[in-house]
Amino acid sequence: MEEKNKESLLNTLRDSIINLDLQKALDTTKKGIESGILPYKLIEEMRKASAAVGEKFESNEYFISELVIAGSIMKSMSDILKPHMASDKAEYIGKIAIGSAPGDLHDIGKNVVVVSLIGSGFEVVDLGIDVSPEKFVDVIKNKNPQIVGISALTSATMLGIKQVIEALKSAGVRNRIKVIVGGAPLTDEFAKSVGVDARAKDVVDGVKICEEWVSD
Repeated sequence: MEEKNKESLLNTLRDSIINLDLQKALDTTKKGIESGILPYKLIEEMRKASAAVGEKFESNEYFISELVIAGSIMKSMSDILKPHMASDKAEYIGKIAIGSAPGDLHDIGKNVVVVSLIGSGFEVVDLGIDVSPEKFVDVIKNKNPQIVGISALTSATMLGIKQVIEALKSAGVRNRIKVIVGGAPLTDEFAKSVGVDARAKDVVDGVKICEEWVSD
């Protein structure tokens, strides 16, 4: 495939995500693979699109519903690309394990974060909901993420974040990772009091913080 045509295809891929066109995004992803474009090149366009969607969100042109749609599109694209990626994870910019706090059964916000991180080039280990402190410890020991994300959507379950941090300290793994938290009831003061590294005020902010950490 000529370079000019490849560039056009990559531009189409990026624009289809920004314009929230699922079918075009999937068709272009498949065509890119068939045309011999390396998966990491396609993922790079996903990162650019993710950044553009984030900018639209910050300027109030897009809202949380558009973030959900864009995230879902990028998740579907990632599912197409995964079988074609090398066994080493050189294509990923970093690895993050994420789950809801102990006792928290909500996953909508977490799921949006997961697909946004995937679209931004992260390898994501999704631990699900109501994740025990022990499970967070295990994933750090066995999967070696650079970042751990914890979500809590109620004032009752946000106290579970403190339990997780204490468990990480007791297991001797707290200093191996950065911890980011998010959720409606959380404040910077609370995050500081329980000893996490950052609080994300929204999805876009959280992805930016994680990108900064892995680039450092």
